[in-house]
Amino acid sequence: MNIKAIIAAAVIAAVPALSYAQTKDPAATPGIDKRQEIQQKRIDQGVQSGELNKREAARLERHQAGINKMEDKAKADGTVTKKERAKIHHAQNNESQRIHRQKHDRQKAK
Repeated sequence: MNIKAIIAAAVIAAVPALSYAQTKDPAATPGIDKRQEIQQKRIDQGVQSGELNKREAARLERHQAGINKMEDKAKADGTVTKKERAKIHHAQNNESQRIHRQKHDRQKAK
């Protein structure tokens, strides 16, 4: 093959990758959103099974709302930085531990 054909093939192969890089949203947080959804389901399941009483569930819901607020604040400038993501992930880790502890303590719904 001649050099022009090789260059043309390389350009054609690179175009989809470039267009993908431009469409990626720096404020997108699909991983955080998915985890929030999973944690919410864990709380709902705990209420349905009686593992969480009303007070425990309300407290966990408030914490979830706080994490959502952190996420909204991070997205406000159009970009979620690594530091902001790390802070949100840390809060989610703490909340996950809280959910586990509350679901497995001796208190049950009446």
